[in-house]
Amino acid sequence: MPFVIDETVFGEPSRRLGLVFLCGALLLIGQQGYYVILKGATPFYAGLFVAAGMGLSRIAESLPKSRRRAAGVLRLTAIAVLVALLAIGFVTPELLLT
Repeated sequence: MPFVIDETVFGEPSRRLGLVFLCGALLLIGQQGYYVILKGATPFYAGLFVAAGMGLSRIAESLPKSRRRAAGVLRLTAIAVLVALLAIGFVTPELLLT
C-alpha cells in the first residue's frame, strides 16, 4: 500500500490533468466573481476551498518531471485544503453556508 501512495503522490506530473484542474479552478472562481460582484450575493466559501485545492493541484501538475518531490508536496497541500473543508463542514457548517 505505501508503494501505491508513493507512486501516486510523488509520481510524474501530468500536463493534461493540470489543464483539467486549471479549467475547474477558473470556472469556480469565475462563478464566484459573477455572483458576488454582479448579483450581490455572499461568497460561497466551500467553492473557494475547492478552487484553492484545484489551483494547488494545477501548480503541482505544471512542474517539470524532475521536480517530483515538490509536486508531491503541493499535491499533499491540496489534499490538506480539501480535508480542512470537510472538517469545517462537519464541525461548523454555518461557516461554509454564509
